[in-house]
Amino acid sequence: MAHPQPGANGQVGGGLALSELEPEVRQPPDKIAGILRMLGPGLIMAGGIVGSGELIAATHTGAKAGFIFLGLIIFGCVIKCFTQVEMARHAIVKGETTLGLLNRLPGPRLKWGRFKSNWIVMFWAFTMIFGFGQLGGIVGGVGQAMAIAMPITEKGGRYNEAASARAKIQVLDQQIEADATTELIGQRDVLAKSIDGFDFNTKPVDDRVWALILALLTAVMLVRGGFGFIEAFAAILVGAFTLVTIVNLFVLQTQPEWAVRAADLKAGLGLGFLSSGSEKIGLALATFGIIGVGAAEIVAYPYWCLEKGYGRWTGKRKENEDWFARARGWIRVMQWDAWLSMVVYTFCTVVFYLLGAAVLGRLGLLPEKQDLIRTLSVMYTPVFGGYAVGVFLMGAVAVLFSTFFISNATKCRLYTDFVAVSGLVKLDDARREQWVRGFGAALPLICVLVYVVWPNPGKLVVISGMFQSLLLVPLGFAVLWLRYREGEACLQSGRAWDVMLWISFISFVGIGLYLAITKLGKIFG
Repeated sequence: MAHPQPGANGQVGGGLALSELEPEVRQPPDKIAGILRMLGPGLIMAGGIVGSGELIAATHTGAKAGFIFLGLIIFGCVIKCFTQVEMARHAIVKGETTLGLLNRLPGPRLKWGRFKSNWIVMFWAFTMIFGFGQLGGIVGGVGQAMAIAMPITEKGGRYNEAASARAKIQVLDQQIEADATTELIGQRDVLAKSIDGFDFNTKPVDDRVWALILALLTAVMLVRGGFGFIEAFAAILVGAFTLVTIVNLFVLQTQPEWAVRAADLKAGLGLGFLSSGSEKIGLALATFGIIGVGAAEIVAYPYWCLEKGYGRWTGKRKENEDWFARARGWIRVMQWDAWLSMVVYTFCTVVFYLLGAAVLGRLGLLPEKQDLIRTLSVMYTPVFGGYAVGVFLMGAVAVLFSTFFISNATKCRLYTDFVAVSGLVKLDDARREQWVRGFGAALPLICVLVYVVWPNPGKLVVISGMFQSLLLVPLGFAVLWLRYREGEACLQSGRAWDVMLWISFISFVGIGLYLAITKLGKIFG
């Protein structure tokens, strides 16, 4: 693991004095080819985003609400990137982790013995409890995919055959409605007889066994892996499945009963969602919190930027033009990294959302509980036919496992920094790495426990998204406070950028208030 970055107070996570560090100063690249070679943190974030936010949350919203939230989905992906970039800018300039930055902000503080933490850091810690639900949902989704591909028990194999037949019947019903040929009706009758009397309410345990196996594998990889491995792992897995999904959506346009029509896009990009009802609006706003860079990713992104080296290569702050030139250069590299990754995950989000609305929404299917993965695979059936499940399973395992792995890798670093920033322990480089590896061994198993207790991946992810939406409010405040109290004009992006920061903050407050008023009471009431 790379050396941690020095804080403004001369300490690294409360452990290592600034004078002990020898920053590895590098000049930033000034040509596009050089900048592209230095990208990486955004790839890791994209790998952690596509699984839960796009594959599960976006398709779940599309399936339940149709096309009407397309504009809000795109807005949510783009607007949060301004806050993400601003947070990373401060981390590079100060050489300080996100929680260290947040812990210096004004407001109420909790003090208890050695423990000292301000309100934003405490609220972040509270929302991370629900983050275990999100990761539990993700590892459960991977377990479901593996249980379909390679059932462990005989009961699991029989359930797979019956559930596959049921999914094909639902697709055939839609095709028969459009063109009731004798061949299609005959296929449906044969499939219906094969599952007559089958008990779908009794679920096999294969998904939970696979989830445990994959969690153990993740723990081993986290204990042994480093930044370069995580970076490459994310790029390969996410890239492959994204390509298959894009092909699926475009081929779907050749089939009239499934195609996304111009009227669908027009409805989705308008303001019709305002009259869709409180339940659907609440679902969309909870999805807003988790698609693209959610609040958890906004907090996490600067850690990967620092671990990549952007802050270290800028060097110890000096009041001369050389330091400011390096800072501007590495901030520029970070901006390229953040915005290019935003284009990737926004495109992925739109593709998954449209697939959910075009196929699952029209079939009246909702991806949830222990049939989440099987239901999602139906999105690929009109194009890939009998190969749909196999194609989807390979992609789902790749993307969801990538997300599970990267999210846990990120949380290992965040939780380690939390115990240091809050004063619970003092960490030097060696002890910091030990804590990161310790969390890497424990967190995946906690996530599996969550799924075993509540095996409903879709619901777990949406609830986590709601609390991430609430966390966006203090993060938006933090960014504005840092911008106007600690921002330096020569390292800022101008008035237009400030306008976008204010727009993002206002949208965060509006969404947070709506969810707090309409949803929190239902969860805790």
